[in-house]
Amino acid sequence: MTDASPLDAAEHAVQVLGAGRLPEEWAATPLTVVMPTYNEAGNLPGMADALLALPLPGLSLLVVDDSSPDGTGDIAEEHARRHAETSGRRRMSVLHRTEKDGLGRAYAAGMAHAVAEGAHYVLQMDADGSHPVAKVAELLGVALATDAGVVVGSRYVQGGTLSDAWGAHRKLLSRWANAYAGTILGTRVRDITGGFNLWRADAVRAVDLGSVDSAGYSFQVEMKYRAVGHGFDVMEVPIHFEDRTVGESKMNLMVQLESVVMPWKLRLGRGARGVPGRRPGTGSGPGPSSGLGPPSGPGSSSGPGSSA
Repeated sequence: MTDASPLDAAEHAVQVLGAGRLPEEWAATPLTVVMPTYNEAGNLPGMADALLALPLPGLSLLVVDDSSPDGTGDIAEEHARRHAETSGRRRMSVLHRTEKDGLGRAYAAGMAHAVAEGAHYVLQMDADGSHPVAKVAELLGVALATDAGVVVGSRYVQGGTLSDAWGAHRKLLSRWANAYAGTILGTRVRDITGGFNLWRADAVRAVDLGSVDSAGYSFQVEMKYRAVGHGFDVMEVPIHFEDRTVGESKMNLMVQLESVVMPWKLRLGRGARGVPGRRPGTGSGPGPSSGLGPPSGPGSSSGPGSSA
């Protein structure tokens, strides 16, 4: 990493990405997109084709299917056979799980598998089309330019937007969930509940996936909280979050209850388990991320303070 600050480096990355393509060396970075699925037969083919068409030869897709009754796992296998290897890495593979025990568990299994297979970066991405494929290169470019441990595709930094299909109640609930978790945990991550997150491999190892408690959507909160506690810089890049058009949301009452309880469990368990100290040079104390320049610029968060 250069002597430039993370925010300066992020601004430079945005300028580099203005041409729409990453430098060749960056584009070849081993990146695995981890995509959990359950009954996503109507969404997966289009998402897979769009991802693998990106000018990122280092990108591969790992589908984590929880024995979908609609045949999503078989569709994923068929797509995987169609896509050849690149530089010795399979472009697409499928991890089949025998039970449906939560989004968080599926992500943990997929992310651990991706790192074990040699990915330098791991991207969490939903299969329902809510996360923009066009932003993948930008997230990777910001990560490489800033050496951030986590880059969040954020709905709540300047320039981030939500689907018009979301009603006022849903938008308010989502913002409240972010404020609720962020206030309790004292982080400066504006979209702490968001699920479009790029992780450096060493950050994935540091958070210790095997000990993560969250099974549902609160996995996103717990993972970011742990990353900040380990002193990793978290950058946020604005995205447009689209509503799914095919299939049904997996949100249910138990998942919502876990999301309410988990921030308190993390905060109250901090004294017993301990949160590693910050690395020198990272921020300290709670506060908002810093927006950069134009609406497309990323923001930065680091250090602990005191997808909804």
